[in-house]
Amino acid sequence: MSIQIGAKPDSGFDNPLGMLQDCHRRIERFLHVLCVVAVQASGRSLNPEESSAVTAALHYFQEGGRRHNADEEESLFPRLRAAQPDDAQANLAHLEADHRRTEQLHHLVENLYRMWIDSATLSSSDQQALLSATSELQRIYTEHIRLEELTVFPRAAQLLDKTAIAAIGSEFQARRK
Repeated sequence: MSIQIGAKPDSGFDNPLGMLQDCHRRIERFLHVLCVVAVQASGRSLNPEESSAVTAALHYFQEGGRRHNADEEESLFPRLRAAQPDDAQANLAHLEADHRRTEQLHHLVENLYRMWIDSATLSSSDQQALLSATSELQRIYTEHIRLEELTVFPRAAQLLDKTAIAAIGSEFQARRK
């Protein structure tokens, strides 16, 4: 990953909510690659730069994206469920449904991009399916990230004590070993 002078350093395990937000920025960047290439390269073969960028984005979602979902679903959400009133549970259920839908879409996008890279071409129906899937991913992630960053994460910061936050950070760290 490139270093940007003056950029805020990524959060550490002592700030798991910050880590989730940092991951959101990576999700946005890699999703942007998948969306832009689908549009710009439509009707032709991918050039080496596009192929490399797409491959990196697909790898990120395979590894980092899955880990991000596990961080939320296995570490953060259970603690929030225990601490929140019943009316706030709907947000967590909605976010988990988003995770299931994005997993399906990522599988489709990966298969279509792999076909495109391997065969150097994509049929018009497959191209349309790719455009539709990347567009839907963009829509879901935009809403999903907004809900987490404006509602869920601030609520977690209010409700969870230092011990819970430290435990979440330790679980995040264990997932990365």
